[in-house]
Amino acid sequence: MRLLLLKMASSLSPEVIQRMKVRSDQAETILTQLRNQINLLKAAAVSQSCKGEEDVLRQQNEKLRNEINQIKTQLVMAEIRNGVRQVALPPKRAMSTNAGEGSAAPPQAASPAPEAAAAPAPAKVKKGDKQEKKKPEKKEGEAKGKKGKGAADAEPDKMDVSRLDLRVGKILSAQKHPDADSLYVEDVDVGEGKTRTVVSGLVKHIPLEQMQNRVAVFMCNLKPAKMRGVLSEGMIMCASAPDKVEILVPPPGVQPGDRVTFDGYPGVPDTQLNPKKKIWETLKPDIRTDNNKVANYKGAPFKVEGKGIVKAPTLADAQIS
Repeated sequence: MRLLLLKMASSLSPEVIQRMKVRSDQAETILTQLRNQINLLKAAAVSQSCKGEEDVLRQQNEKLRNEINQIKTQLVMAEIRNGVRQVALPPKRAMSTNAGEGSAAPPQAASPAPEAAAAPAPAKVKKGDKQEKKKPEKKEGEAKGKKGKGAADAEPDKMDVSRLDLRVGKILSAQKHPDADSLYVEDVDVGEGKTRTVVSGLVKHIPLEQMQNRVAVFMCNLKPAKMRGVLSEGMIMCASAPDKVEILVPPPGVQPGDRVTFDGYPGVPDTQLNPKKKIWETLKPDIRTDNNKVANYKGAPFKVEGKGIVKAPTLADAQIS
């Protein structure tokens, strides 16, 4: 066989041998490209498979979280029916140790420390003695406590919309109040890492199925209040007319916790509005939709920075509450 091949090779011209060599190199190049494409396809298939599993896990996690929130709400309802009193947890910002933020100071020990209990009474200074009686030092907490009252806000006398904590929230679940036909009880994510319970009088205006997984704007610094036995920790913002109520619609792409701001009214919202000062009641008349259905305060629109403005679906020149 080898002799036959040698004879055939010797009979071929140099041009034919050169062409065969070029074709051989081209075939090798094509094979290399095919191998690379096969490797890329394998990698893409693995990546797609992992992405599919990740999406499934994310959906399962969301479903599980909704089920947990529904169970929590049902438990609260059962406790209320059985006469168990509901107590609101303070918001995260209220846990600050700064006395000027209206927060509760860390609990003090009921009994004095052993050293303090055993400390001798200060000796009386006799007449003519050069030694002066030392005044008792004020505790740091006492010194701050006198200044702390009413210092929860940087500008307590300022009265504009910047004092309202308006945030985007997502209703994870909603159901009818067990003891009130006109109220919904909602579990709402407002970007705090935990849900809030919000009670809304929307049964006559919004069907229950339209409340589920809905994104809306919520006021988050009203003082929590019980509504027919259920503690409400916020208020969903709606445009209202005598015969119609509509939930305000945030712009596309918002996330729970996004702040609603107003051009020309900078500032940090109050940690909690003081009901005695009637801040919301004072600002409310100037919070309306305009002729283009845009929610605004004195002409400054409700705005989520970088994402757009908040509007009502159909109600123009309507009160917002």
